[in-house]
Amino acid sequence: MSALHVIEAVNAPALGDVRDAGDGDLIYIRPDATERKDFPRYWLAASVALARGAQVVVMRREES
Repeated sequence: MSALHVIEAVNAPALGDVRDAGDGDLIYIRPDATERKDFPRYWLAASVALARGAQVVVMRREES
């Protein structure tokens, strides 16, 4: 089963859901996610998911 998780400034899945992600799961980290006070915890959870086989995509701001 695969899941899609999007982390952004105003909305994010539960930390445990991100941490438990694995093979076949996709995690998007939007640029504004760094504004979250708990962003370091999400970054760590995403790294655990990456080690478990999840695909982690760090989106960047597009230049105008």
